[in-house]
Amino acid sequence: MTELFETTQPDLKKDKPHHTGHRDRLRQRFLNSGADALADYELMELILFIAIPRKDVKPLAKDLIATFGSFNKVFHATRDELTRVKGVSENTATALLSVKAAAMRLLKQDLMHSAVLSSWQQLMDYCQASMSHETKEHFRVLFLNRKNHLIADEIQTSGTVDQSAAYPREIVKRALDLGATAMILVHNHPSGDPKPSQADINITQAIIRAATPMDIVVHDHVIVAKSGVESLRNSGLI
Repeated sequence: MTELFETTQPDLKKDKPHHTGHRDRLRQRFLNSGADALADYELMELILFIAIPRKDVKPLAKDLIATFGSFNKVFHATRDELTRVKGVSENTATALLSVKAAAMRLLKQDLMHSAVLSSWQQLMDYCQASMSHETKEHFRVLFLNRKNHLIADEIQTSGTVDQSAAYPREIVKRALDLGATAMILVHNHPSGDPKPSQADINITQAIIRAATPMDIVVHDHVIVAKSGVESLRNSGLI
């Protein structure tokens, strides 16, 4: 009877999926040494563990990075682009999109508690992270109070920026509604080149003309692109 009992016991080691130990080791390495100790695909694995708890996700992690070109670009992909990758479900796409959303919120909330002009690099990092990979042009305004703290960050228009008569007035009206005393204009160039166009210069001057009588200062107009960030003030265009 003892012999029969022993031969019918399941081999727990054999039944345990091979990737379980890998997951445990990867989590421990992350907890002990931090993200810098992990390769990009390993950090991607950690994120995928949450969405896909019972499967070896190393091949998918590597496939995502190869498909989009880099770890960074995976998180700038749309839901449709993500779900076109074999093995990425709606649930997995949501997990990846939520990582980017959380990162953007952290960056924004850090800015909300600091004087923007004295945290310029932090502001540039936020703008580039949130806008540099957009495929559509967005014009946003960062509204500041008297202490130059960020009180609102709003996209005003999407698409090609033009100089309609109502556009500067609408921005100034919104500033007055918020009690803002200063603004930083920001928009992206999907082309990848942050160099300002004549239209960019014209709309900046029009907004400054509309804001000045209301004692609202336009600190800068920042253009964001994949290749970098351009400040109209630093370029002598304001």
